[in-house]
Amino acid sequence: MSEQRKNQRFELKLPIELVKAGGEGVPQVGETRNLSSGGVLFTSDGKLQKGDPIEYLVTLPSKGENPSLRLRCMGKVVRG
Repeated sequence: MSEQRKNQRFELKLPIELVKAGGEGVPQVGETRNLSSGGVLFTSDGKLQKGDPIEYLVTLPSKGENPSLRLRCMGKVVRG
């Protein structure tokens, strides 16, 4: 069976913090499983509904004395 995805996925386990879902602040933490330019698959300790708008922060690791980089992302839940 061949890969059907439009965008290449990268297996990365990075810390993620969900800050909004469905217009409400819901501080939750989790971890990415994989990501691409078109989306991110992550685990979280909260319950999200399909179609919910979400806002989340992904923390990228740093090297040396550089501070870690936090990416603020917005999207919607496509699978529950």
